[in-house]
Amino acid sequence: MHLVISCSLNKFSRSRLMAQYAFDLYCKDAKIIDLKDIDFPICDGDICYEDPIVDELKKIISISKSILIASPIYNFDFNAVAKNLIELTGSSWKDKLVGFISAASGTSSYMSPMSFANSLMLDFRCIIIPRFVYADKKCFIGEQDMVDEIKNRLEDLVDSSILLSHALTRK
Repeated sequence: MHLVISCSLNKFSRSRLMAQYAFDLYCKDAKIIDLKDIDFPICDGDICYEDPIVDELKKIISISKSILIASPIYNFDFNAVAKNLIELTGSSWKDKLVGFISAASGTSSYMSPMSFANSLMLDFRCIIIPRFVYADKKCFIGEQDMVDEIKNRLEDLVDSSILLSHALTRK
């Protein structure tokens, strides 16, 4: 199963719009998780790990062939929701194929996913898809559509996740 995770809590989220578009591109064997719709605990380093939703998300992440994380960029980094997800689900990310979708208001934050990628590579030996989709406010048409260039880049990202996951599972 391929997994798309939307980390924005904003109901008009541009990263969620891209996450949904990416999910729709998978022909089958895919799941989308929208963290806006989940009562997810904040990592406290203590009892948060006992929450049943944490176990459920760990299981989903651990069986995924590839994972696309969609997050808004705040202060040159992925949002706190994305970071909290990693903190709570930790070792379920081990050796996962991961790609990134991000939205920001300006063009200056395009390298922001790299610190997140580095953390996943170093902590959990994730394999990062060597392309990601970054879109600023000029890439969107109203609240429900995006320019063709972003759609094409999302298609390339989904294609890469399928191709690479297939190549990694060959014996």
